Amino acid sequence: MDEAMEALRSDLKTLPKLITTVVILVSYARFTSSLLRPGLPRFLSLLPVVSLLPFLPFTFSTIHLRGLSGFLLVWLCITKLLLLSFGCGPLDPSLPLIRFISLSTLPVKLQDHNPHSKSFTAFSPKLLISTAIRAAILAALVSMYRFQEINYYVLLLVYCVYIYLSLELVLSTFAIITSQALGMELEPQFNKPYFTTSLRDFWGRRWNLMVSAILRPSIYEPVKIYFGPKAGVFAVFLTSGLMHELMFYYSTLRKPTGEVTAFFMLHGICVLVEWWWAKYQKWWCPPRAVATLLTLGFVVVTAFWLFFPPLVRGGSDEKMLAEVAAMVALIKDTGQWVIGTGNWDTKHIT
Repeated sequence: MDEAMEALRSDLKTLPKLITTVVILVSYARFTSSLLRPGLPRFLSLLPVVSLLPFLPFTFSTIHLRGLSGFLLVWLCITKLLLLSFGCGPLDPSLPLIRFISLSTLPVKLQDHNPHSKSFTAFSPKLLISTAIRAAILAALVSMYRFQEINYYVLLLVYCVYIYLSLELVLSTFAIITSQALGMELEPQFNKPYFTTSLRDFWGRRWNLMVSAILRPSIYEPVKIYFGPKAGVFAVFLTSGLMHELMFYYSTLRKPTGEVTAFFMLHGICVLVEWWWAKYQKWWCPPRAVATLLTLGFVVVTAFWLFFPPLVRGGSDEKMLAEVAAMVALIKDTGQWVIGTGNWDTKHIT
């Protein structure tokens, strides 16, 4: 874990510089877009920002921060800026600067004015308890990687739960902090994916809703207009596969293999098959509980086959878990120092 801790300390020193750089770039994007009408002139004015952002994740040496910054800056931020250049998407140059920066660079989406929708507006005991439970489960899962005798497929199942919990914790933390700091009502990132009843339900209404929200205006709607809704759905899954290949490259620094793209294309085809089947209401459909098990089973099995191998190959998974262990140790030391029950080890930050 010493190597992971050293890499983490180095990245924590780099983080303020990267944040400053991103704030400057996005502020420039807001300023120039406020002066130009949507279209080619605005697109050309944003091109320098769009060209620089893909290089920023490489400033980090840890897998988690490279992958997370790649997701935030390259997938989400660049897509939002491209939509802005043509007057679409969640961004608008009339937004206050802080809100514009937050919506550009963070995985958050303003809450629609729907009184029945959930949002992140305030802390609650239920939210704190659920977050603590997820964090405890995640910590227990991370500790399992030390047991070398664990079955390979059991380990992959652990990784499935790990990815869900870590994503929900990280993305929810971004949303909660942003909503509290800026007073914005934000939509949640996940909607209980373990209750899904179909692949359409899983990908469209439950899993990583921030990605769905950005793929809809950038890919689905334009393709749908010219080629129809089925082509739009397939284009969304193909794009998601290619972007995941890029995110995996940021994380592992290894050449893409196409396996992750194949995973999403397979799921896109299956979603279209579900769509076709659902049109015939008299055809058999499984009970809700059975549909949930079948859907989650299909996601897990295909992930074992195509999604996880690029991450497990080369020991990247062990490096990721070692980084998490280093983060946990750093947080623990920091917490002890704050409450005065431990001795602060200055080597963690120097």
